[in-house]
Amino acid sequence: MSTSLAYSIPEACSLACAGRTALYEAIGTGALRAVKRGRRTLILHDDLIRWVQSLPPIAAVQCFRDGEKNPLEREGQSRV
Repeated sequence: MSTSLAYSIPEACSLACAGRTALYEAIGTGALRAVKRGRRTLILHDDLIRWVQSLPPIAAVQCFRDGEKNPLEREGQSRV
């Protein structure tokens, strides 16, 4: 399987599982580098990878009332 050198905005959105607005916001803030080829905006492969890897991880948050157990633990299941 070959990797493209650069992606159009729709291709980058599909590969990164992100919407156009998110990509253009990242480009606007400088978090994601884009290049122009005529009128086309292109995202280089390495820049797209770097941007996705720089996204913050989801923090684990426990949303149970004091003393209340996790519903999965009550059923004898464990969280993954």
